[in-house]
Amino acid sequence: MKSYKDLDIYNMAFQYAIEVHEISLKLPKFELYEQGSQIRRSSKSIKDNIIEGYGRRSYKQDFIKFLIYSHASLLECISQLEMIDKLYTVQGIKSLIEKYEILGAKIYSFIKYVEKEWK
Repeated sequence: MKSYKDLDIYNMAFQYAIEVHEISLKLPKFELYEQGSQIRRSSKSIKDNIIEGYGRRSYKQDFIKFLIYSHASLLECISQLEMIDKLYTVQGIKSLIEKYEILGAKIYSFIKYVEKEWK
């Protein structure tokens, strides 16, 4: 592995952050700076914490800590998507929630891998 860009979890998180950004712009104008801003920040935090953890990969516990932060941001993002789904009719929300649930499982599995196998 030469770069964080080689991690599937990073690539998925990056793509989904773009999708969240695009979807958030479909919210009512008054929500662009409330719910829209919050979901954009939480979705970007997922990928950013993967990157920061990877940058500290020489320190296994730091790597794990940032992967856990990434997973926590993912849970926040799912919660925000669920709220938007209840409040507004925005195409693609349910599909995005499903994608994030799959990504959450992959991040969790990667955390377990790093805990047991990372040297």
